[in-house]
Amino acid sequence: MARVKALLLENIHSEGVRVLREAGFEVETRPGALGEDDLIEALEGVDVLGIRSTTHLTDRVLEARGDTLRAVGAFCIGTNQIDLASAAAHGVAAFNAPYSNTRSVVELAMAEIIVLARRLTDRNASMHAGIWDKSAKGAHEVRGRTLGIVGYGNIGSQLSVVAEALGMRVSFYDVADKLALGNARRVDTLEELLATCETISLHVDGRPSNKNLFGAREFAMMRPRSIFLNLCRGVVVDHHALVGALRSGHVAGAAVDVFPNEPKNAGDPFHSELQGIDNVILTPHIGGSTQEAQEDIGRFVATKLADYVTTGSTLMSVNLPPVGPGESGGVRVVHLHKNVPGVMARLNQIFSDHGANVVSQTLGTRGQLGYAVTDIQLADHDRAPDVEQEIRQLEATVKVRVLAS
Repeated sequence: MARVKALLLENIHSEGVRVLREAGFEVETRPGALGEDDLIEALEGVDVLGIRSTTHLTDRVLEARGDTLRAVGAFCIGTNQIDLASAAAHGVAAFNAPYSNTRSVVELAMAEIIVLARRLTDRNASMHAGIWDKSAKGAHEVRGRTLGIVGYGNIGSQLSVVAEALGMRVSFYDVADKLALGNARRVDTLEELLATCETISLHVDGRPSNKNLFGAREFAMMRPRSIFLNLCRGVVVDHHALVGALRSGHVAGAAVDVFPNEPKNAGDPFHSELQGIDNVILTPHIGGSTQEAQEDIGRFVATKLADYVTTGSTLMSVNLPPVGPGESGGVRVVHLHKNVPGVMARLNQIFSDHGANVVSQTLGTRGQLGYAVTDIQLADHDRAPDVEQEIRQLEATVKVRVLAS
């Protein structure tokens, strides 16, 4: 049997490579991201793809390689770089690491809040220029100030806890009903948050509705001399509007870790209209880039990919029905299908026609898709390919695999 081939892009941590190789995968690694045409070429013969935030798995790529690609792992939090609907339609399971780098992003955000509040960027530049400017002008403690968090998910809520531990008051706004942690206060509108907080930090996802979430109108509603941070997605902020707010002095400082257009490889040129503005911290999308986080992400996502390929488990998949089968009790058939009436009856009829005894069967559904994992016992194991071929021909079948017992 041919070995499963995995392609890992964008300097995914070696821990991910180790996990996949120990699972018996053949692993190829590449340091940079790939565009559509190069990715289509690179995916020939590849079963599993690993990416971070820069490579985009688009519908066009999936149309070209979705028949052979089994799974994709986003070795990061976000998945907006993957066309999840198209991946599901082609039977490509998608996994991510929703929690692994949460602390890293929170620590960077908190550090930047302190640096901006103390205007350490200006003090550092002055010292490097040979100027001794020992002054408290413009420098503030974060204790007692109010942090406004937009998006109270895994990162936003943990930032809330850390900021409160440092003596900050915390308010947050989220379109979903989220439980406030500690003494954090939920506000009903974004407008209220902007009007009542001295520091604003964005922690939303990259869904299309969040594009240009922050523009000239929102910056104008912020309190004068506020601090602004974006460590989530570059497309959610109108950078031209941010430049205007900074140059006018309405926004006293900003930290930006994500950009609408980011270079694909380390060392590539970077350009932003935010460059050269006082009290602005620019970082190259490193919110989750700590050794601890990347090692944990590598292990977590690679383990999910290996489990899916070897056992059929879709637990924690972001686009397929969640099914967590136990140990195989024979020949395992994993069947992703359209969620239509009668499909399970036809599936089980095929098993019966081939004299297969069903040992166990687990079904999960999500929207228009159903996912069944069935362990069968066959008197004649040579009939397994015939069973697979008949299931493949069912009108409702999206993708089917038979796993060795």
